[in-house]
Amino acid sequence: MKMRALAAMSAAGLLALSAAPVITASAWAEPAAIPDKALSDPAQEARARALFADIRCVVCQHESIADSPASIAADLRRLVREQIAAGKSDEDIRADLVRRYGDYVLFTPPFRAGTLLLWLGPVALVVLVGGVLLVRSRRAGKAADALTPEEEAALAEWIAAGDNGASPAQSDDKDI
Repeated sequence: MKMRALAAMSAAGLLALSAAPVITASAWAEPAAIPDKALSDPAQEARARALFADIRCVVCQHESIADSPASIAADLRRLVREQIAAGKSDEDIRADLVRRYGDYVLFTPPFRAGTLLLWLGPVALVVLVGGVLLVRSRRAGKAADALTPEEEAALAEWIAAGDNGASPAQSDDKDI
């Protein structure tokens, strides 16, 4: 009787343990984003959508806020729309986002001292690799010196000794 009670308790415990990750994951899940509310003026909404394409989602990092389902992307879309409705220019909106999140929030960061490596790094890397390949190809391109007449004669004797069935190592010829 005690064994059945123990088995029932362990089965209930295993069931509770297996359900714990599901319950925990649903408790920590991100709440659904509030649906976007478009601006009433079509020109302003078009400006907002153009800005959405140039602003990177700070969570997804490879998607624009226009394409990202993350709640912070929805917050950024709402913020951009609010600033457009308040009459701010596109540059003012970009500057505000850069102030909050850094240059990384823009897909095309500005060209300045802080982003110099970002803009010129790929070009410098290509030039460096090209230079290394050029130097290596010039070093490897040198032809070997031609054989002297004595070396050619010794090589011919060595080959002839190999053709007669004798191993070059067994021949009495001079070392080459």
